[in-house]
Order: sequence, then structure tokens, then C-alpha cells
Amino acid sequence: MKNKKLIRKKFRKAVFTRDNYTCVMCGVKPDSEDDIDPHHIENRNLLPNGGYVLENGITLCSKCHVAAEVYHSTGIALEGWHPDDLYKKIHSSKEEAIKASNELND
Repeated sequence: MKNKKLIRKKFRKAVFTRDNYTCVMCGVKPDSEDDIDPHHIENRNLLPNGGYVLENGITLCSKCHVAAEVYHSTGIALEGWHPDDLYKKIHSSKEEAIKASNELND
């Protein structure tokens, strides 16, 4: 992956911009960008080129990010927090994320 730092910065900005710097799950719009995270819906280690694409990102507040991470650490999602649920919130899918991730090299 070329210039990972730049790719991460662009991913963060694109996700926050699309989601209006607001947690997609609870609607909180924090005072500081430091209080939200651009969460990778599908584990970035499982997608081509790290999955740093808009189709795989969702803006979450710190509390919601913890809930979403349960799936990544255990393989079992809390109710409403499965990756498929998160993809629906941003009108995307794992397939779209894979396709977009593959196109990062193009």
C-alpha cells in the first residue's frame, strides 16, 4: 500500500464528511473530531489494501466504537452491531468494500 499515512488520512476525512462528523449509530455529534472514530466495518486486515475505503467505513462515537469492536475481538456481534447491520446504515456491503479496496491499486 502506497503512503499508508496519506491513505488513512483520506479515509478518515471521507468517512467523517459523508457522515457529517456524526455517529451513525446514536446520532451524537461531538464537539471534537477526537471523540469520533472512522471504524472499519470489516476488519481491515481481511480486506485488500487494508480496506481504507469509504464503502468500509462508518463514523462512530467512542461508546459506539467499543460496541462495534466486540465483533472484531470475539467474532460475535452485539444485537444490531453485526457488520451487515453497519453496512446497511451507510448503504454499502462487504462486496462493495472488497471491490473498492481492490481498486486502491488502480
